[in-house]
Amino acid sequence: MNVAGLSLRDLEYAVAVAEQRHFGKAAERCAVSQPSLSAQIRKLEDTLGIALFERTSRRVLLTQQGEAVIRQARVVLEEARRLLTVARGTEGTLTGTLSVGAIQTLGPYLFPHALPVMRRHLPNAQLVLSEGRTEGLLEELREGRIDAVLLSLPIDTEGLATEALFFEPFLLAHPAGHRLEDLPSIGLKDLDPNELVLLEEGHCLRDQALVACGATARGMRHATGLETLRHMVAAGTGYTLMPRLAAGEGTTVGGLVAYRKFEGDAPGREIGLVWRASDPRAPGFRDLAQRLREAPPPGMRPV
Repeated sequence: MNVAGLSLRDLEYAVAVAEQRHFGKAAERCAVSQPSLSAQIRKLEDTLGIALFERTSRRVLLTQQGEAVIRQARVVLEEARRLLTVARGTEGTLTGTLSVGAIQTLGPYLFPHALPVMRRHLPNAQLVLSEGRTEGLLEELREGRIDAVLLSLPIDTEGLATEALFFEPFLLAHPAGHRLEDLPSIGLKDLDPNELVLLEEGHCLRDQALVACGATARGMRHATGLETLRHMVAAGTGYTLMPRLAAGEGTTVGGLVAYRKFEGDAPGREIGLVWRASDPRAPGFRDLAQRLREAPPPGMRPV
């Protein structure tokens, strides 16, 4: 096969279709017309001699061979970006489009503190933010769809580099007027697991709460997100462990939720920045982590 028939643009189109599962949305993302994108995908399939996608009137699916090609296409595009970085003499710095993801229980509460630091430190970067669950974000990171992730450590670090930023304590969030308000101090030993409400399976915060309380999830009530969890507490369903960043001003739901600090060695989570170990911009990510570490949000403990 003559590689002269392959182009990076065609690979970008194919990756966009694979990620969007829609030709129209992929064309919009690539800033081209849908007929042009479809024609280039057909050309790429003809060049490779395989069908990359199954096309129906309702959806687009990757074929088995297409999955392997798209996986390799991401590697090729990442290496091409690395080539440009080296050629421009900016290796090790964070410039251009920078995609940063954060876990859902962290992003909305950390970004307001972190963004001023990031904007000052990265004047030549165009930040693209996203949220998700740990497993999905790490998959996107390893596949090159995002550049870095803010999450709770530890994680499986195969192929990844991590830097711890700070320790975020958990607070007890309970309904206002609950019997726990009468206690002069609160410890994990004072909690009844039968009154604990949690996030649904797939959230690392759920697992951390179970470990901290020495409980099992059997029979417990679950919420799909942190704000729903807060409203369940406000409704009197039970109490939960709330990350300190998510318990700021205006989070009492009209005075229906009260927050208490734990006495002694409070439970919590270590927050870190993660990127691909192979990324040539690693010095830039380490520098960014140091800047974020030097300016933690209020109430966080240094690591």
